[in-house]
Amino acid sequence: MSERDDHWGDLLRRANRGDRRAYGHFLIEVTPVVRNIARARSADAPEDVEDIVQEALLALHDKRHTWREDVPVTPWIYAIVRYKAIDARRRRGMAHHDIADLAEVLADDSAGDIMASRDLSQLLGGIDDRSADIVRALGVTGESAGDVGAQMGMTEGAVRVAYHRALTRLRKLVGANEAQ
Repeated sequence: MSERDDHWGDLLRRANRGDRRAYGHFLIEVTPVVRNIARARSADAPEDVEDIVQEALLALHDKRHTWREDVPVTPWIYAIVRYKAIDARRRRGMAHHDIADLAEVLADDSAGDIMASRDLSQLLGGIDDRSADIVRALGVTGESAGDVGAQMGMTEGAVRVAYHRALTRLRKLVGANEAQ
């Protein structure tokens, strides 16, 4: 996991156990990232950015108990912001957005890794939890197969095999969704 994800995960974990100071630090630290994602997702409606930020922060607060402590927190945050931005676009009657308009923002590391969380939770919901956790760890947060194996009680080779099998299942899911 990334250092930032570890830190945010620790803050949210402590916050979920009642540490108000940790929760305050968590909100202060994630807000600029939430704002960058909202700004990128609403490039054609900059007046919506702060509304999206507020809705996303409220959703993070309301749904913080749904975050699974054994998975990275960053993709969970990104998904919530993404869905709030989509909701705002729908309210404005602009549900479709060409990704080419976001090319400059996507190349900007400060805007957050928007594409990493794009439909991730929905897609990973189509495979078993262990495989989804392996894909998140190796494919999203960049952990090594050895580290993931140690965490999950698997050999490094078994993690790699499980990762490739999970990717194959995900490709089939994507293909099935595109055929519909």
